[in-house]
Amino acid sequence: MLRTDEIQINIGPQHPSTHGVFRMLANLDGEVVTKVESKVGYLHRGMEKLAESRTYPQFIPYTDRLDYLAAIAANIGYVQTVEKLMGVEIPERAEYLRVIFFELQRIASHLIAAGTNSSDLGGMTPFLYAMADRERILDMFEMTIGGRLTVNLPRIGGIIEPPEEFWPALKKFVDDLPGMIDEFNGIITGNEIFQARTKGVGVLSKELAEGLSITGPVLRASGVKWDVRKNAPYGIYDRFDFEVPTGENGDCFDRFVVRLREMEESGKIIRQAMRDIPEGPTFAKVAKVVKPPVGEIFHRVEGVRGEIAYYVVSDGSTKPYRLRLRGGSFINIQMLHHVVPGWKFADLIAILASLDIVLPECDR
Repeated sequence: MLRTDEIQINIGPQHPSTHGVFRMLANLDGEVVTKVESKVGYLHRGMEKLAESRTYPQFIPYTDRLDYLAAIAANIGYVQTVEKLMGVEIPERAEYLRVIFFELQRIASHLIAAGTNSSDLGGMTPFLYAMADRERILDMFEMTIGGRLTVNLPRIGGIIEPPEEFWPALKKFVDDLPGMIDEFNGIITGNEIFQARTKGVGVLSKELAEGLSITGPVLRASGVKWDVRKNAPYGIYDRFDFEVPTGENGDCFDRFVVRLREMEESGKIIRQAMRDIPEGPTFAKVAKVVKPPVGEIFHRVEGVRGEIAYYVVSDGSTKPYRLRLRGGSFINIQMLHHVVPGWKFADLIAILASLDIVLPECDR
C-alpha cells in the first residue's frame, strides 16, 4: 500500500529508456524511490512451446529473436545443445568460426550497451559513435549470411563459411578495436558527468549477486570472477588465452567498464582464432532429418547479458518433446527490486541502463 506522502508512477512499457517492452511500477517519496516492481510479459511469445511444434533445425531462426542484439549467441547455444544430445562433433574449422562470430556478436552488443548507457544519461554523441563502429560488424554478418540483426549462421553440425572478403574486413576491425575502446574511455568513462551519475550508484553486492543467480557482466562487475568460457568451457574456448574482467564496487560505473574491457578480451580471442584457424570443412556429416536419440540434455554458454542455457528433452522424434531456456536478462532484472529503493528517480534510469537488458530474452 502507498503511504499518504507517496505517489505511484508507471515507467514504460513504451518508454525507450526501459530498453524494450518493459514496465516498472515505482513508488516515490518526492524524488526518492521507495519501492519498484518489475512488470514483464508485454512481449511474451511462447517461444518454448513453439519449439515443441517445430523440427530441431526449424527452431534455429526462433533463437535469433530471443536476444535480437546477440542473435548468434543464442544460435550457438541451441545448436551445441542439440549436437551434444546427438553426440555430434563438428569440424575444427567450424569450431573456430563459431568462436569468431560469437565474439564479434559480443562486441557488437556491448557497443550498443555503451552507447545506450550514455544516451540514457543525456549523452547522445557516444551512442552515434557506437552505432558507427557496430555497423562494421553488421557488414561482416551481411556479407556472410545476408542478415544484419537477426543473423542465422550456425547449423546443427557446423556453420556457414564466410566469403573471402570477410577476412580483410575482420582483420581491419580487430586492428582498429583498441582505438575504438580508447575513444569510449575518453568521451564516456573519463567524463565527469558520467562518473557522477554512475560511481557509487546502484551498488549490487557480491553476496546479493550470487544469491540472485545473476550472471554475465552484471555479476562480474560485483567482483565475482565467473565466466562459463573459463569455468565450464564449451566448444574450444579452453584453447584461448584471455582474462575475465571484474569490478570492485558493483556499481553502474563498474558495469559499464567491465563491458568495455570484455570487448578488449573478445578482440584478443578473435586474433588468436584468426591465427590458428585450420583449413577444412565447416560441416559434420549429419542426417538430413534430425532425430536425436531419446534422452535429455542441459547445455549453457556465456551469452552477452549472462548465461544462456537450454534444457531439451527428446522422445526420438524430429521435434523436441520439451524445451526450456534461460536468458540472462530475465534473471538479472531481479536486482532492481533489491537495489533501487533509496535512490533518486534519475538514478533508477541509470541503474536500469547499466543492466543492458533485452526484453525478448525475458518474455520468451
